[in-house]
Amino acid sequence: MRIDLHTHSTASDGTESPSDVLAAANRSGLDVVALTDHDTTSGWDEAARAAVHHGVALVRGTEVSARSNGVSVHLLSYLQDPAHPALVAELERTRTSRLGRARRMVELLAEDFPITWEDVLAQSTPETVVGRPHIADALVAIGAVESRDAAFADLLTSDSRYYVTHHAPDAAAAVRAIRAAGGVPVFAHPGADGRGRVVPDEVFDELADAGLAGLEVEHRDHSPEQKVRLRGIAERLGLLVTGSSDYHGAGKQNRIGENLTDAAVLRAIEEQGHVEVVRP
Repeated sequence: MRIDLHTHSTASDGTESPSDVLAAANRSGLDVVALTDHDTTSGWDEAARAAVHHGVALVRGTEVSARSNGVSVHLLSYLQDPAHPALVAELERTRTSRLGRARRMVELLAEDFPITWEDVLAQSTPETVVGRPHIADALVAIGAVESRDAAFADLLTSDSRYYVTHHAPDAAAAVRAIRAAGGVPVFAHPGADGRGRVVPDEVFDELADAGLAGLEVEHRDHSPEQKVRLRGIAERLGLLVTGSSDYHGAGKQNRIGENLTDAAVLRAIEEQGHVEVVRP
């Protein structure tokens, strides 16, 4: 089986609708795909209908923003109850903070570039969790940068004077909230040091104690050395190992299905999750 457990749609920072993500999964020969938009489940219903239409099984999930001692941590929550009050409240707080952060960054950018909030909204849909990728797309649209990647390498980097932080829960608390909602938490791209600082080894122990289920090891942002390190950590802590594309449509170079997860790992995730995989 070909299984990709990390993709994004226009519900967050992808460029394709949930339906189009499932269509892309079908074209690439995937048997199973997970939709894991940032801090939202708004794409689930559309994706579930498309899964049946395109003949691709769907793992419903969310990429939850968190932090550990100031380091950004992203947790893939699979098969959680989308109505669980504690997790819903935390995701809503993060989305609200993301929106305020985005508005403030646009205000700062507008001091030097002809960009408006309306320019950013034009790069999203009413259901979208607006964030830096949409600001990047607006900067491309007004000709300030050549691409989304160029915007993130300069104007939108965490070292930029235009950068503003947003709320994110403590990573261990987020793991516990995901588990409370019946979800299966997997640490997304934990060794992607090209994106910024990564957590030290002892954080994996803390998250495992809180209920972490696995590590996303096979990811294009991981060097061979990081993959070896992460596999060693997973083996030591008894964690699942996944592989995923982190597909964003045209928003990133990542190709859907470029990294895959073993079928036995998916079965273990299903056994732990609250909601069922949508199968055609």
